[in-house]
Amino acid sequence: MLGGIAKAIFGSSNDRYVKSLRAVVAKINAFEPTIAALDDAGLQAQTVKFRAALAEGASLDDLLPEAFATVREAAKRVLGQRHYDVQMIGGIVLHRGEIAEMRTGEGKTLVATLATYLNALPGAGVHVVTVNDYLARRDAEWMGQVYRFLGLTTGVIVPNISDPERRAAYHADITYGTNNEFGFDYLRDNMKYERTAMVQRPFNFAIVDEVDSILIDEARTPLIISGPTDDKSELYISVDAVVKQLAATDYEHDEKQRSVILTEEGTEKAEQLLHAAGLLEGDNLYDFENTQVVHHLNQALKANVGFKRDIDYIVKDNKVVIIDEFTGRMMDGRRWSDGLHQAVEAKEGVKIEPENQTLASITFQNYFRMYPKLGGMTGTAATEAAEFFDIYKMNVVTIPTNVAIRRIDEDDQFFKNITDKFGAIAKAIREKQETGRQPVLVGTVSIEKSELLSEFLKKEGVRHNVLNARYHEQEAHIVAQAGRLGAVTIATNMAGRGTDIQLGGNLEFRMIDEYPDLVEGTPDYEARAALIREEIKAEKEAVLNAGGLFVLGTERHESRRIDNQLRGRSGRQGDPGLSRFYLSLDDDLLRIFGPQTLFARMMQKNLEDGEAIVSPWITKAIETAQRKVEARNYDIRKQVVEYDDVMNDQRKIIYEQRADIMDSATVDDVTDEMRGETVSALVGDACPIGSYPEQWDGETLQARVLDVFGLELPVVAWIGEEGIEPEILAERIKAEADAQIAARVEEAGVDTWHGVEKSVLLQTLDEHWKDHLSRLDALRQVIHLRAYAQKTPINEYKQEAFAMFERMLDAIREDVTRTLANVRFQMPPPLPELPDFLTSHLDPLTAQDDTRDIDAASLGLVTTRIAPMQTPQPAMPEELGDDPALWAGVVSRNAPCPCGSGKKYKHCHGAL
Repeated sequence: MLGGIAKAIFGSSNDRYVKSLRAVVAKINAFEPTIAALDDAGLQAQTVKFRAALAEGASLDDLLPEAFATVREAAKRVLGQRHYDVQMIGGIVLHRGEIAEMRTGEGKTLVATLATYLNALPGAGVHVVTVNDYLARRDAEWMGQVYRFLGLTTGVIVPNISDPERRAAYHADITYGTNNEFGFDYLRDNMKYERTAMVQRPFNFAIVDEVDSILIDEARTPLIISGPTDDKSELYISVDAVVKQLAATDYEHDEKQRSVILTEEGTEKAEQLLHAAGLLEGDNLYDFENTQVVHHLNQALKANVGFKRDIDYIVKDNKVVIIDEFTGRMMDGRRWSDGLHQAVEAKEGVKIEPENQTLASITFQNYFRMYPKLGGMTGTAATEAAEFFDIYKMNVVTIPTNVAIRRIDEDDQFFKNITDKFGAIAKAIREKQETGRQPVLVGTVSIEKSELLSEFLKKEGVRHNVLNARYHEQEAHIVAQAGRLGAVTIATNMAGRGTDIQLGGNLEFRMIDEYPDLVEGTPDYEARAALIREEIKAEKEAVLNAGGLFVLGTERHESRRIDNQLRGRSGRQGDPGLSRFYLSLDDDLLRIFGPQTLFARMMQKNLEDGEAIVSPWITKAIETAQRKVEARNYDIRKQVVEYDDVMNDQRKIIYEQRADIMDSATVDDVTDEMRGETVSALVGDACPIGSYPEQWDGETLQARVLDVFGLELPVVAWIGEEGIEPEILAERIKAEADAQIAARVEEAGVDTWHGVEKSVLLQTLDEHWKDHLSRLDALRQVIHLRAYAQKTPINEYKQEAFAMFERMLDAIREDVTRTLANVRFQMPPPLPELPDFLTSHLDPLTAQDDTRDIDAASLGLVTTRIAPMQTPQPAMPEELGDDPALWAGVVSRNAPCPCGSGKKYKHCHGAL
């Protein structure tokens, strides 16, 4: 109570913070007359002036007021748009590494130019991350006009561009791209064999658009690069046929957890069916020999029972295409992992593509936490503020709207069943059409519901457009015209559509649709555009008089943010608007997560057919159910982070070692150390500490020396010598091994040998890391069983993963030593470019995959070859600057020093 009184008097902490930023905005506004008086050349010279100030020691905060004023003036001249004061506040929030929550239509794309320009001045690069390729291209071209006017370069990262094009885009001052492309480029870079082949620069600053969609919704699923494995199509088809013979009583389906488990009777029936099909070894399904069959049976069960056609996926062109649960879009080429996609393909009777093996993986949480500074913007973030701070250490700041919101948000209407609900929706829409032709945007949660509602509207005689995965190509055009008089648009989830709904219509899209042959800028185009502009102006007035856009939700989503995004499509920039949600007991949210049986019985008994209840209490009950789901989903994402943090620590070590190897002119000190450690390990195994020579296993040691080094040494005879010590044995074996390597160097030549050492090191590291990832995946799938022994699974996972990592490092050391000792000289062919690996975005708990992929069948087996033997050239001073102080953190410690001394950087200007 006291808190409420204090908030009423002093405002919330958010209000006070925003108020403090207005002082900075006042400084920006004070520069406006001076900046506006500059001619174009003078305005463009501001960038040179700012960079000179930075070189003399000024900070970005010092430059912020004048730099923001400069961007505002540039946008006025180039785009005809002037930043509002609230947009300046948003820019300050982004620059400070926080999240700006701004309502739909408040101009977030323009806001980003402020912080982007300021942080691009040092030349270290700024990444602007968008949710899809269309927005990346659009924003790079649209806002790129401002940056280019001010003398900065822009690049855009989209699929199917070459490595040189990617490298050029990353070396621009500002780089636009999707979260998936940035993440996959990072993984691909760390699979390359030369520093010069890598495309990304060290991370500096990123602004994430639709930050809730990228850092929350998609963060449940790691990015994975993989290669295809053996074809098992026949097994999938056979197991699918078995599952289709099971009855509903043979399994338990938990919709909340999206799991399907066989009952005891179901297990017996499955065993009989599998045995008859010749798929079972012995009679017990859970014998060790049947592990693979059990896995495929579980995936087939999940595919047939847990995944629904036209909700989770559609079949298009004889392929299974995933539907994004948040946006309703088709995920062309994206695949569920761990055999689930193949199980769905078998279910639908389409061609089955091979499974994949993980080669590299990272979560969005750990990828974006690598940026020293990270900002974000979205229309809906406040409901997830705690998660943003816990995971990313980012505060959410709610930015006030430029004009007060006039939209009316009505309480939910509650019906007994879906038929009554859709009937009421169709009547409400028809009434709006008959009285003022108010445009209506209808939000549904699946393709199935969209098409069902479409049938109801047809019966009522209401003309409408359906926007879902089946009509993906028309998406932007349908959305753009959803604000026209009399328009009725049914949309499957409006999250991240990227196109504003403008009341009266959209000039650009009308010109494309009505006059596709006219070229922008020509007299004919401008004449037609002027006429349409007048039509839009008159139509907008009619729409405003009708009450603005009416947003109608047919169901509550699991996340309040998705509902808020739908509502936010109405009432932009002070326009009037209306929003209302229609609910029923058949809705998934209420059926799976909502108030329990007593509530359902009460509603069933007290509601007549077609009757609706409108109550704030029901709306609150629904929001409580949504909070439960959000908390559960947060726990899932938190668990993903906890497990990936273990792998992330190991990933950093491996990637740093790879970078050091690539940057080093020679690695003979590393291989020599590995050789010594291998000898010590062999001797230590055969001659335990505290034992006597007669207890030593000389024969095994002699055999191991022959196996690893290819040396036939009289180890057994040496052990028989009087006064022999393990250290003496190790010294003798090491001396012989060193002599052997010296002969190899003489045979091959020093330069060639150095190249071979680097190639062998990188190849061996990659092979073992790939196998280690597979073992970690397998460990993570079974570690939860330790809970039955009263042990904490994550702690057990950390211990096991650490022990596995130690064993991997030992194996790498021994394999490198063995390969170099036994190498026979034959120059390897140069390595081709890395193949376009399969890329996926996999949920480890539900196997949901949410990222662009390519056909597994289009690739051959991914094989590892010895890398080309090239010595990296020292980085030139003109690229890094002449001041050695600027080299720290940029030049690897094992790289040649840029001063040209010939010494390693760590022994020259990088000496500690």
